[in-house]
Amino acid sequence: MTVEPDLFTAAAEERQEKDPASSPLAVRMRPRTLDEVVGQRHLLKPGSPLRRLVGDGGGGPAGASSVILWGPPGIGKTTLAYVVSKATNKRFVELSAITAGVKEVRAVIDGARRAVGGFGKETVLFLDEIHRFSKAQQDSLLPAVENRWVTLIAATTENPYFSVISPLLSRSLLLTLEPLTDDDLRGLLRRALTEDRGLGGAVTLPEDAEAHLLRIAGGDARRALTALEAAAGAAIAKQEPEITLETVEETVDRAAVKYDRDGDQHYDVASALIKSIRGSDVDAALHYLARMIEAGEDPRFIARRLMISASEDIGLADPNALPLAVAAAQAVAMIGFPEAALTLSHATIALALAPKSNAATNAIFAARADVRDGLAGPVPPHLRDGHYKGAAKLGHAQGYVYPHDVPGAIAPQQYAPDTVHGKRYYEPTRYGAEARYADVVEKVRERLKGDGG
Repeated sequence: MTVEPDLFTAAAEERQEKDPASSPLAVRMRPRTLDEVVGQRHLLKPGSPLRRLVGDGGGGPAGASSVILWGPPGIGKTTLAYVVSKATNKRFVELSAITAGVKEVRAVIDGARRAVGGFGKETVLFLDEIHRFSKAQQDSLLPAVENRWVTLIAATTENPYFSVISPLLSRSLLLTLEPLTDDDLRGLLRRALTEDRGLGGAVTLPEDAEAHLLRIAGGDARRALTALEAAAGAAIAKQEPEITLETVEETVDRAAVKYDRDGDQHYDVASALIKSIRGSDVDAALHYLARMIEAGEDPRFIARRLMISASEDIGLADPNALPLAVAAAQAVAMIGFPEAALTLSHATIALALAPKSNAATNAIFAARADVRDGLAGPVPPHLRDGHYKGAAKLGHAQGYVYPHDVPGAIAPQQYAPDTVHGKRYYEPTRYGAEARYADVVEKVRERLKGDGG
């Protein structure tokens, strides 16, 4: 089976209080204070908005009491909302924009107003995936936020500047959460192994099994703890004192990929991916892409390699390759794993099957080599800047022919310095769309020879 994260709900918290042992490990290890929160150090410094929101550092956040938390899944958005509610001793109500609508929102707001009037107790409304709410649904939150009937803590994985209405955004603090690092998750796993509310030292976790759990987690704390709990259960059932790598592999149905993100494998597999794309072997390219994804490689690193490949090995043979790779990188940055795997596959297939040319690569290498060798003579006088006073006396810009004033917009005059005049750096191939450039460049060069060169 494949381990999936157990989502926290208020019901799960109730169950934990009544019978802690029956709650999932991810719920039992949920932080009780801001100091126990994993990662997000930039949001938890003394005097930060979250600290002020819970009264740690004096008062609430200046000018706003509601917060929008933006970041990828599994990095602590729900946790922060829960900790804030506990620290401030407020009612905590959780809604998901997937299942809730205006009716449910209004019921929470009405309950919050009654709680304030009858018991003097304020309400924290945690609204998960607020980007799924329509404009009208988000509008229904405005009176409660504006009058502070509730402290809204909304979570989103989408860019709130596009997915949250401006009036709500302007009345809230926008806090950006950062992906959890391996060190963040490693500390969390080790605490879960030893603390009484976790596994209480029932089993140990060797380094290789820990590394595999970190790869499986992909920066997601819930996934890390859920996988640890499943593997620990399997080890205890087999009466084994430690969670072996084999046990983790069996439990989560995923083999440990031999891939060190800081070692040789990182560079070897990345190199093999690019060379497979260069060689137009789409299947091999997809194999190496899959290895990088399964090993937990940073998707942004993969996307950067694809952008480089588009210019280095495809160039003008397919002018659409670079825009496609750039679009893929932007999409990956916005959506993250697991969906980013689809985008990376899309781009890898397109680049592998595109016609290939390294003419643009060779051209800039040759030009730079000449510059390094000292072939960087003075700019021809007629090409120099002539906009400042006195330029004409120096002969600058004198005799320059404006290309748009001549037929075909190609003016036969010298452009390169004398040191490299007549040099040919760009030698286009006749592969793909570059065949058109090959024809064009020869005609242009012939026209330019009208300067006597």
